[in-house]
Order: sequence, then structure tokens, then C-alpha cells
Amino acid sequence: MDQERETQDAGATTRIETVDIMRIMEAIPHRYPFLLIDRMVDVELGQSAVGVKNVSVNEPFFQGHFPARPVMPGVLLIEAMAQTAATLVVLTLGSAFEGKLVYFMTIEGAKFRRPVGPGDQVRIHVEKERQRANVWKFRGVARVEGVSVAEATFSAMIMD
Repeated sequence: MDQERETQDAGATTRIETVDIMRIMEAIPHRYPFLLIDRMVDVELGQSAVGVKNVSVNEPFFQGHFPARPVMPGVLLIEAMAQTAATLVVLTLGSAFEGKLVYFMTIEGAKFRRPVGPGDQVRIHVEKERQRANVWKFRGVARVEGVSVAEATFSAMIMD
């Protein structure tokens, strides 16, 4: 079972090695079938994180996309980036922000490099580009076995 573990670096940066699914569900309001990250690793509060999505043949979207050749929709890869970033934001800001809604404001430069299917483990790397008030901008790259499958820059607003 994954556990949230924090470490202090020489600077004042706080890192969390692993965030399990239960902690993710405390942080963001998404639930099955729309919760698209299973765990997070390498979290640097206020800066970056890696979300992990284990893609199963039982995903509900595969029933129609496409039955003969299951492909995870690209927009869901972008959503997984947003969920990883939203969880990072809540972990950074603290428990007062748990469960708050986060709305997309922009999605720029989205590129889809190769299909993602059953059996793939997607590692979603997000890095903060900037933050002003309650608006955060991130750069995201989704990778399977180290190979980029999707990327985008996006911004979102956390709502009170």
C-alpha cells in the first residue's frame, strides 16, 4: 500500500515520494469513471509531480473507442494531466482547498504522439510554469515506457 511520505531538502522545498489513491480522492472531487490517475510520485510541492495511470482493458471508454482497437482518447490524457496538476495544487495549498473545483481556462499546444491502450502505464509529468492568485499554468507530458505520447500547456483556476 502506498503511503504519503514527506522529506525536507536542504532548501525549504517539501517533497512527497508517493501519494496513494485515497489521498488523491481527498484532494480532488473526481471519482470513477472519471478519476484518471491512480497514484502520484516524485511530488515537489508548488513545482512538479508525476501522476501514474495504469490503463486497463476494463476502462469504460474502450467500449466505444474503439472496440476492435482500444485507444485511450487523447482528451482524457489531457484530463489526466489536469488531475495530476490539480492534486499538486491542493497538496501545495493545504487541506482548506481539498475537494475544491478546478476549471480549465486554456489548453495550448496539445500534441498526441502515439496511441495509448490496455496494458500501458502512463506517467504524467506536470511542471508549474507560473501561478498568479488562484490561476495556475502547467506544462504536461504523458509518457509510456519513457516515450512521449501526449503533451500540452494548460491553465486552470481553483474555485472557492
